[in-house]
Amino acid sequence: MQIDLRTVSIEPQRNAFDHLVRRFGDKPASRYQEGSYDIQAAENLHYLPTWDPEQQLYDVGITKVAMKDWYALKDPRQFYYSTYTLTRARQQDTTEANFSFVETRGLADMMSPELREAALRLLVPLRHAAWGSNQNNTFICGYGYSTVFTQPCIYHAMDNLGIAQYLSRLGLLLGDVEALEAGKKAWMEDAAWQPLRRYVEDSMVVRDPFELFVAQNLALDGLLYPLVYERIVDDYLSVKGASAVAMLTQFMAEWFDETRKWVDAVLKVAAAESDQNREVIQGWISHWSDRAAAALVPVAEIVLGKDADEAVAEQIAALKARVQKTGITI
Repeated sequence: MQIDLRTVSIEPQRNAFDHLVRRFGDKPASRYQEGSYDIQAAENLHYLPTWDPEQQLYDVGITKVAMKDWYALKDPRQFYYSTYTLTRARQQDTTEANFSFVETRGLADMMSPELREAALRLLVPLRHAAWGSNQNNTFICGYGYSTVFTQPCIYHAMDNLGIAQYLSRLGLLLGDVEALEAGKKAWMEDAAWQPLRRYVEDSMVVRDPFELFVAQNLALDGLLYPLVYERIVDDYLSVKGASAVAMLTQFMAEWFDETRKWVDAVLKVAAAESDQNREVIQGWISHWSDRAAAALVPVAEIVLGKDADEAVAEQIAALKARVQKTGITI
């Protein structure tokens, strides 16, 4: 018996879902498009929120920012669940290797007691600030509108939960359980941490999801991460012999470089939508960045002392230059 094998080309009956065809044309859609566009719940919502019956469950009127198409706020990284988890898994492998290297080689023991104490006093309380960011970005995801905007916010929330856990592990590695207890006590009682703690707690009651996006992801993170993980950890502590701390916080520095591209892209599109949007966002940035800078000065003083004002001023200038590239002037 003879068997003939041949290749049969099967043409798909359609290239994409109807809602994607309406938006992008009749062509195959990417996985990011399939998992992100035009899937926001907008109709047939069964009830109004009992805690605020004047608003819908998913209400664009909850924010002062107005968009003709909220799906314009796309993520330039094009993260959907698969690409996000694969990216973070690779980064976690690197971080785990760094923790293992520091621990097995005894690099933490090579640090002077003064450097070890400075690192613990600076970094461990920041796990509480990261948890605040987790809560804030979860709120933005819950009350923001359009999946391309809210989806990255829940990823951002989980990233901050991971950062809080990494800082906890750093505290355990450098100072055991007592370091975590001391960090919590400092966050709750130390005068140096109270302005930042108040900032975090005040931001947690902001009802406008886009204002909260500015307050948390631009104003606070845009100053805190380069100040702490670049200016203090990389440029100050590492030079003095605490390179182990830089290895343990490598994820934070790389994560900030990646995520700020998303934050800037969102602000650029929203500000370009209308003059009203630009003015509203300008006001938010000015207000929250001033508060964030004032809150971070006493934190920087923990390690830098009298040089803290200059270090924070450098980060303010860098943030202004970064914001100006989005078309917003502060």
